[in-house]
Amino acid sequence: MHSNTKSIGQYTFTSTSTSTFCSGMDYTKEEDDKKTSALQATERTIDEDGVGDTFNQVAVLRDIEEALGSPLDSGPQVPAPKPLIIVISGPSGVGKDAVVKRLQEVRKGIHFVVTATTRAKRLGEVDGKDYFFVSKEHFLSLIEKNELLEYATVYGDYKGIPKQQIRDFMSKGYDIVLRVDVQGAATLRAILGNSALFIFLVAESEVALVKRLMDRRTETREKLLLRVSTAREEVKRMIEFDYVAVNAQGQLEKTVNLINSIIDAEKAKVQQRMVEI
Repeated sequence: MHSNTKSIGQYTFTSTSTSTFCSGMDYTKEEDDKKTSALQATERTIDEDGVGDTFNQVAVLRDIEEALGSPLDSGPQVPAPKPLIIVISGPSGVGKDAVVKRLQEVRKGIHFVVTATTRAKRLGEVDGKDYFFVSKEHFLSLIEKNELLEYATVYGDYKGIPKQQIRDFMSKGYDIVLRVDVQGAATLRAILGNSALFIFLVAESEVALVKRLMDRRTETREKLLLRVSTAREEVKRMIEFDYVAVNAQGQLEKTVNLINSIIDAEKAKVQQRMVEI
């Protein structure tokens, strides 16, 4: 093996004709070729203490790696992003369903949790997509085995979030999205603490919220008043959330882009949220 010793200022490098960057280390041919082609393309002149010399960066890299005893990283030195649990909540009428649906369309690597329920399947509903339809006996066994993240009784039927579904998708690197009402978010906060990301959705104004609810044409005057008064109380709980996003009428893309940015920012943190289910 032919070797060459080169001094530049306070540094001395020994270059060799070996085909790998660092003797005694395991490199794939693909990694070797990648580094070689990239560095040979940028061969430059190093001028130290007034001495000009053309110096092959490949040789320098080989000797640095050999001196370190390990290869140099070829990617960014940042923590690997961890899967998140993202809880999206807010008062009735702020557009939670539309936001979650659009988020699923534009962002890869997220899974919207499907709730398990004991109620009968309605016309047009798909098992495993709209809900997991299970027997009361099966649901009670999940409770007994502590296999539900949270559950409640709604009009005599059980509804709950299976833990295994979350574990399965997080083990594959997916972020988990949960869409819940404000009370449900409070329950999840008590269970998950700061390990999950909580986002609160609001309309652009109370007037806009009332107009949206009226446009549904499903509310009586009394029910409309109840929903608006409930929304006022729920907005007071915004402080329990990590972020707030205004979902203005006709601005769905802007809202989803903001939520995407929030998720990206969370994944860029040095100290990321750690979830154990």
